[in-house]
Amino acid sequence: MDKVKVFAMYLPQYHETEENNRFWGKGFSDWVSVKKAVPLFDGHDQPKKPLDGYYYDLSKKEDIVRQAELAKKYGVSGFGIYHYWFSSEKQALTRPAEIILENKDIDVPFFFAWDNASWKRTWSSVKGNDWSPLMDEKKGAAESGPEILIEYKEGTEKDWKKHFDFLLPYFKDERYIKDSGKPLFLIYNYSPDTEKMAAYWNKLAVSEGFAGVEVVYSYNPFHGIPSSAKKFRYEPLYSGWGRFIDRLGRLFRRHKVQTEVKTYSYDDVWERIIANARRCRDKNTYYGAFVSYDDTPRRGSKGKAVLGATPEKFCGYLRRLREICSRQGKNYIFLTAWNEWGEGAYLEPDSVSAYAYLEAYQKSAE
Repeated sequence: MDKVKVFAMYLPQYHETEENNRFWGKGFSDWVSVKKAVPLFDGHDQPKKPLDGYYYDLSKKEDIVRQAELAKKYGVSGFGIYHYWFSSEKQALTRPAEIILENKDIDVPFFFAWDNASWKRTWSSVKGNDWSPLMDEKKGAAESGPEILIEYKEGTEKDWKKHFDFLLPYFKDERYIKDSGKPLFLIYNYSPDTEKMAAYWNKLAVSEGFAGVEVVYSYNPFHGIPSSAKKFRYEPLYSGWGRFIDRLGRLFRRHKVQTEVKTYSYDDVWERIIANARRCRDKNTYYGAFVSYDDTPRRGSKGKAVLGATPEKFCGYLRRLREICSRQGKNYIFLTAWNEWGEGAYLEPDSVSAYAYLEAYQKSAE
């Protein structure tokens, strides 16, 4: 199983930015939502607290160094850093990756995962990410105001070239993850244009001495991803409770407001992930995994929570998924997450479990 690399997804939303200040108030980062979380049902473990009250700031090199050292100690294969490129004119949350690029002594393998979607208000019907629903409500964002906070634009070949040029110094970095000489790059939202862009990038990468770009899309049955494209399942959202089922439910409950947190069994979610992996015959599909999940810090009673997680269960399930990947000759697993505190999905030590989940991650490779 030593050939199976488990990459932990890495959220850069833990430092003050102009966008955060403008949309959700001065000093906002995901820590604000995490700290304000409250228990919403009996036995609900909120708020989550980092061990020793370590609410780090990812605009500081020393905090990123500390994370990199911790990940290396416990054998984390690398970070999949969320990448927010909206257009040639607008990018966000770039500072943590810039710090890694600028400081070659930060010992951490990494790659980018492009969350290519608009940022929008929670109440908006347009497609995109609603980052902080509870903060939206507290700020009293009027529904007559702007629906889109930052618009994502797919652009043209000229824009794709600018994006590639931005990424090139990262691709050339020795720490950037390569697959057979191809820089690894995840894309969350497939479209025919992203496929054209990937083909164009492939030519540019070859001209720069790479074997191409290893583009992997987040699987979504509604996006019509070609069977020939490489893809991964972002967990627990797909196997856990099914976006198709959720989408149908929203269609029939369009005018019904969710008033209670939706809860799911940790064992049920993981067993579905394992079952899906076992019966998968698509050589182009990579699997996802997750530590735990609870997005109520962001969504309150409209959130989802997976209940029953323990370090021992996490270790056992991740080991089983590693074994499946090893038998199927699949080298990667994408883990949610290193530090998604606002969604209760993190490997980092907290005040309850300390280092137990990191120890479980390490043990799962044995």
